[in-house]
Amino acid sequence: MIVDAALALLQVVIVAGGAPLLVGVLRTTKARLCGRRGPRVLQPYSNLAKLLQKDAVVSTTTSWIFRVTPYILIATMLVASLIVPVLLARPVLDFAGLVLLMYLFVLSTFFLALAGLDAGSAFGGMGSSREVAVAALAEPTIMVAILALALRAETTNLGAIVERFARDPLLAANPGHLLAFAALFIVMIAETGRLPVDNPATHLELTMIHEAMVLEYSGHYLALVEWAAAMKLFLFMALLANLFFPWGMPSSSAPLGLLVGVAVLVVKLAVLATGLALVETAVAKLRLFRVPELLAGSFALAVFSVLSVFLLR
Repeated sequence: MIVDAALALLQVVIVAGGAPLLVGVLRTTKARLCGRRGPRVLQPYSNLAKLLQKDAVVSTTTSWIFRVTPYILIATMLVASLIVPVLLARPVLDFAGLVLLMYLFVLSTFFLALAGLDAGSAFGGMGSSREVAVAALAEPTIMVAILALALRAETTNLGAIVERFARDPLLAANPGHLLAFAALFIVMIAETGRLPVDNPATHLELTMIHEAMVLEYSGHYLALVEWAAAMKLFLFMALLANLFFPWGMPSSSAPLGLLVGVAVLVVKLAVLATGLALVETAVAKLRLFRVPELLAGSFALAVFSVLSVFLLR
């Protein structure tokens, strides 16, 4: 019991503490690819610390939903960090599985959309409606893409899927496996508000999705919202790294194995962050009405991945 509690605390610390660093690496890498110096890698930590020390300015039209949403976002991401295989192949809440993980992601999206509407701002309502539309198209793709992995591994347990693919590395080269990876990568871009679906570096009202919903937040509320968004990006990238390329993940809680697992996780996330930075640098933001086409394409890739399980035996 004590070992499980320590592992749970360690995984939460890695996700919560590493998420701002991942965002900083992404921003700096994108700036260097564009020929600019860019911000410091540790700048997100400074931003969060500064916001946490400030008081929040809250509109008089808001209700309790606006105030409680930042805490719900943080809580759902912290619980999700105990379900996603981040450090160990079998996380602490390994029994929870994919369905609870999706419920947590949907719950955070639901309350964030409510908070955008609750402020009474036209931009908040616009961002909320767009976010719900994107989530309605993206969440089924996550389920279908991971279902394709579950069919190959013959289990729906995320930890067991990781262990199955770790024993057979050649499965990573399977066409269906690569299709599921592409589908989940596109969904990650949509769910975390990255280019070409959304641009986290702009405040142009007519193009905003995520930023429009959090436009009314300030101070420590804004810090919690931004921190939760960074953790969501970290968890999605950890899912991509460890479900599709689970090599090097420890299956035991031995200290040496945990150190190796942390080092391997850092390498995987660095590679994925570089790839995401390259994608965001190479493509322009899509028009809003083209986003459903992109997500429909990702869903088709996930469906083809499931079909390949039966066709490519």
